Amino acid sequence: MARAKFKTLTEQMFYILLCMKEECRGMDILETVRKMTDGRVNVGSGTLYDLLEQFVEEEIIVETKAEGRRKSYIITEKGKEMLGAEYERLRRQASDYEMIFGKEQSK
Repeated sequence: MARAKFKTLTEQMFYILLCMKEECRGMDILETVRKMTDGRVNVGSGTLYDLLEQFVEEEIIVETKAEGRRKSYIITEKGKEMLGAEYERLRRQASDYEMIFGKEQSK
């Protein structure tokens, strides 16, 4: 059975949406994700623009302005709910890990 679209987020999706609390452009997102994660998470421009298009279609983000090819976006309430649900899912995973291995193992 196929996975429901955006039921869970990839690490790249999570950080892209996290960047959109404030209005931003695609190139800003690439730089912000890199800085936010100290280069640990890499989002290619092709992946980014494909995801932005899908997020707009699903009303997870909204395009706020377009100046030629430069477009700006911001997260919607639906997107914030999705991001919050993913955060809670990750917290539960971390809690399960700590329950099994204890906090000492995570250091």
